[in-house]
Amino acid sequence: MGNIALFLSGSVLFLNSLLLLGKAEAKSVGYFNLFIGIIQMFLPFCIILTSDQTNLDFYNSAPIFLFGLTYLFFGITVLKNLEGNGLGWFCLWVSIVAVVYSVTSFVQFHDVVNGLTWGMWVLLWFLFFLSNTLNKKIERYIGYVALVQSWVTLTIPALLYFVGVWSNPIVVQIWIIVLAVSIISFVLMPFILNHSLKKELSISYRSAS
Repeated sequence: MGNIALFLSGSVLFLNSLLLLGKAEAKSVGYFNLFIGIIQMFLPFCIILTSDQTNLDFYNSAPIFLFGLTYLFFGITVLKNLEGNGLGWFCLWVSIVAVVYSVTSFVQFHDVVNGLTWGMWVLLWFLFFLSNTLNKKIERYIGYVALVQSWVTLTIPALLYFVGVWSNPIVVQIWIIVLAVSIISFVLMPFILNHSLKKELSISYRSAS
């Protein structure tokens, strides 16, 4: 059931990325966030109630709440046209929690894929903090990061799990490379976007002249 939550998260993060990139309409995306957010508040309760309720069960189920609350908060912020300051502070808190999950994945579970995945989510939530609370104009960059992560950290891993190959050692090695390449692209993208913006401004200036 946890992988179903990942699958659904992939769909809503994909739409959110398109919204940030100016390719999707805000109201419809906002309602979709609410819909998925409600589902992802319900799913972890079902998982916990049917589990042995050990500390590991809670550890594995808690992240679904983080995604669900984020989508609910984001959806309400978009639909009500709120300032977003509260959403940003919440995302900062979630990013700090995500750091703990990333470190734990590496140190305690020796799980490189989950460690890298959580590290990428740390970046995404922190970017939402920078945008919504500190008012940094980085929507295009966040949109790119969210678009990539919707596929490489959520949708495709869930699909690979559904078909039963996610734990295959070869798939694991391939996915470490995919995540590493994605992280490198996140580092390079600000320079690419900055160059693109300067080029657009230059063209606009010449046209105006």
